[in-house]
Amino acid sequence: MRVVIAGAGNVGRSIARELVSHGHDLLLIDRDPKAITPDAVPQAEWLLADACEVSSLEEANLDSCDVAIAATGDDKVNLVHSLLAKTEFGVPRTVARVNHPSNEWLFDDEWGVDVAVSTPRLMCALVEEAVAVGDLVRLLSFKGGTSDLVEMTLPEGSPRVGKTVGELALPGGAVLLAIIRDGAPYPPQADAAFEAQDELLFLVDPIYEDDLSDYLAPRKVKAKAETEEGSEPAEDHQIS
Repeated sequence: MRVVIAGAGNVGRSIARELVSHGHDLLLIDRDPKAITPDAVPQAEWLLADACEVSSLEEANLDSCDVAIAATGDDKVNLVHSLLAKTEFGVPRTVARVNHPSNEWLFDDEWGVDVAVSTPRLMCALVEEAVAVGDLVRLLSFKGGTSDLVEMTLPEGSPRVGKTVGELALPGGAVLLAIIRDGAPYPPQADAAFEAQDELLFLVDPIYEDDLSDYLAPRKVKAKAETEEGSEPAEDHQIS
């Protein structure tokens, strides 16, 4: 697979190293001469050019690449590069870095972005995923906002505990991708039974996220059994 990365800073170089190690062909583009450091990723090609100029992208043969990644620290650059890659060069897959959360709404298919990667959102999701049990946590949004990768740690008391994958009737066509138990991933085989504390990964349309959450943990197991029936049970008092 041929991948072009706009932005040869720390983020771009790190992505390039990872993809090169997986056997992909890489081209890094940056307009800052100081960022062009071929020794940092010697297996990749390097191009000193403006990733928002059509002539530069023609020189980079962008129409021959499979994925265009916009990884600069400037959201405007990332949007323009993605739009040109998709509309002018027909790149099949575009991935764009979102630097500022307030700009996240712009990174959609109208700007040629298939996948938007927001560092602040990912960090929040990872924090929530680490501490939340019974809450549906959105990890990643895919093209046009029509599919989200979500996670839930199945709580005690969920009606799905003890049931099998084959018995699921997931709302909105949600798809169970994996079960993670004790840190190990398992495929969702039809006869596999769920246990409390299982981490479940799903693909789901955003409009069905609340339905999926309620299906797995109905109102978070009825608000944790009405907060454990009012904390401590009151002592019985007989009226004489």
